[in-house]
Amino acid sequence: MPDPILRCENVHKIYRLGRTELPVLRGVDVSIEAGRFVVITGSSGSGKSTLMHVMSGLDVPQRGQVYFRRQPLFEPEGLRKIPKGREEGFAMAPEPARAAGVQAGAAAGSTRVVAGSGQPHRFLEQQREHWLNSSFGFVFQFYHLLPECDVLENVLLPAMVGRPVGHWLAERRGAEVRARGLLERVGLTARLRHRPNELSGGERQRVAICRALMSEPAVLFADEPTGNLDAKTGREILDLLRELNRGGQTLVMVTHDRDLARSADEVVHLVDGRVE
Repeated sequence: MPDPILRCENVHKIYRLGRTELPVLRGVDVSIEAGRFVVITGSSGSGKSTLMHVMSGLDVPQRGQVYFRRQPLFEPEGLRKIPKGREEGFAMAPEPARAAGVQAGAAAGSTRVVAGSGQPHRFLEQQREHWLNSSFGFVFQFYHLLPECDVLENVLLPAMVGRPVGHWLAERRGAEVRARGLLERVGLTARLRHRPNELSGGERQRVAICRALMSEPAVLFADEPTGNLDAKTGREILDLLRELNRGGQTLVMVTHDRDLARSADEVVHLVDGRVE
């Protein structure tokens, strides 16, 4: 049996509202093999989106560990920083800047620390931020496109952020070729210079998928990607995601709709924060 590309071990996540504790994930164990299409299902409040956020490194669990290609995503439990607000039960959805591929470390103002500096947990934090930008792609229900940027610029964002200007200028031609190729694949060649408010919901979601694929991620995470679309457009987006998976893309999708899970390779069903 091949090693999983992602593995969760005994993951616990608790949100706090004042003195009240709300356990959301209660000892979750999940393994995902490369190239698989895995769907996380459950009723509202079951913890499915939280599991995806923890599995991808967007959020930090109080206990347990997540491994990506055998490497831990999180620091030892006593050294973890729970992002302000999430510990208190706020900021349940990732911010648009993070979804657009903006470097987490730069946004947080963290200092780069190299291995062997005496602060291995800082190095792990930097490694997680690197994976967020280079190995994981994200598609969300509400697109999180930047309104001041056109379609091509939105797709190019992951290639632009976190790079010195000189590097970006040297790489720009190749990045634009890739971005245009992705947009052509989803039928948006005629929309390159349109802004998000000039697009339909389905077109916006296609742009978001292209942006997520720009860095050639090892894992594509999709959180309710059809939840804001009509039935016909939703089916078209699902067909696109399935096509990507058939091409070898590892896909982890969150949905409350069990009918959408029927074509998945594996279903992880959550009930009250536990895998059923």
